[in-house]
Formats: sequence, C-alpha cells, structure tokens
Amino acid sequence: MTKILVVDDDAHIRDVICFALEKAGYDFAIAKDGKAALAQVIDYHPDLVILDIGLPELDGLEVCKAIRKTAETPILFLSARSEEIDRIIGLEIGGDDYVTKPFSPRELVARVGVILKRVIQDSDQKGTEAYSAEAMGESVLQQGELSLHPRQYLVRLEQQEIELTMLEFNILKTLLQRPKIVFTRGQILDVAYTGNIHVSDRTIDSHIRNIRGKFKKHNCDHVIETVHGVGFRLGSCVINA
Repeated sequence: MTKILVVDDDAHIRDVICFALEKAGYDFAIAKDGKAALAQVIDYHPDLVILDIGLPELDGLEVCKAIRKTAETPILFLSARSEEIDRIIGLEIGGDDYVTKPFSPRELVARVGVILKRVIQDSDQKGTEAYSAEAMGESVLQQGELSLHPRQYLVRLEQQEIELTMLEFNILKTLLQRPKIVFTRGQILDVAYTGNIHVSDRTIDSHIRNIRGKFKKHNCDHVIETVHGVGFRLGSCVINA
C-alpha cells in the first residue's frame, strides 16, 4: 500500500486530509511539526509527503531542504499563502506541487495521484532507457569538460561528479544531444515531464536555475545559456580557472 506522510500542525486539516487519503486507499502517518516530520521520513519511509509550509520547530521549506539532501521523495506543499513567489520558492527547492488553503480534499488526492503516477512512469522510463542504452550501445555524450553517461545516469565535469535529479538529468541530456539548438520551454517540458502533468514555464526556469547552481559550485558558470524570447541551449562546459 502506498504510504503518505501528512505534516501539518492543524489537527482539523490533518483529519480532513487523512480521511480523504484513507477513502482513496492510501496508508498514512502524521507529523505535527518539522522535527517530527524528518523523524517520520526516516522511520516510515513514505512514498510521498504532504507538507505544510507554516510549521513550528522547522518550517516546511527547511524540512524540504533536509529531505532533498538524501532523498527524492515527492513533496506536495500546503500553504495558506497563494503568492506566486511562494510557489516558485517551493518548486525551486525541490517541491513537486503546491496547493493553497483552503483546498478541496478531492483535488488534493487527485494531485497526489498525479505525482505518484509520474514517479512510477519516470522510474519505468529510467529502467527502460537504461536497458535500451545498453542494448543499443548508447554512447557517452560529451562537450568540452562535460560528459553525460546515459547508461549510468551519471554526469561529470572533468573528473567531478555532478549530482542531478532525473528531471535535471533529462533536461541536460536533451541540450547536450543537440548542443547548437535552442529549445523552447515547451519542448523542454515535453522531455522533462512524461506524465502529461500540467506545470508552468516557471517550473522549467526553476530546474534550469538548479542545474546552473550545481555546476557553479564546481566553477562552471555557463553550462546553460538563455536565449531571450526563445528558450535555452547548451553553454560553455568548462571549469573556470
């Protein structure tokens, strides 16, 4: 049975969510604050976390950052604030979706289902692509000091390994396969999200920023270039002196 961790300090909201999850056939556990949430992630091993942002002890954004250091567990944020900047921040640090309060329990459960379906499809795709790459002898993609190994889902800058999520890996692979082509956000969405989930162009911008940030930590500032009014293309894949 799929396991959902519900993290909210409001008992009424927890009860509403848990009732809807139980009705939909999900198993669930609860946490009332950020520290308890991190303990439950370790003990309960949830398949998805429904995470309120406004938590005592540690807020939801800090909890998400802590989870992302060790796991790719899907996270659906809850928040009483609906400003776009809050949604963008939540997605940038690793959230998979964002729901504002008050919300429909039915819609929440539907969003949970969409996220879990995408995770399963991404996992299946990863296995299929790895098998296909091995069967077809798919070669390593290389540009400058950057190399991408499709069979191992591995990215290196010179000899330094760059840890990317699967979505980030797919985006970089797409750019690297056709390094002189400028890809629109729509084209990148088609590559990154194979489950027909509706996401905004801002989400792609967030993933691009995350990729750039990870490469910048290894002294590479221009791995992806922005072509204003069009989209993105592969940039200079070199380590700065």
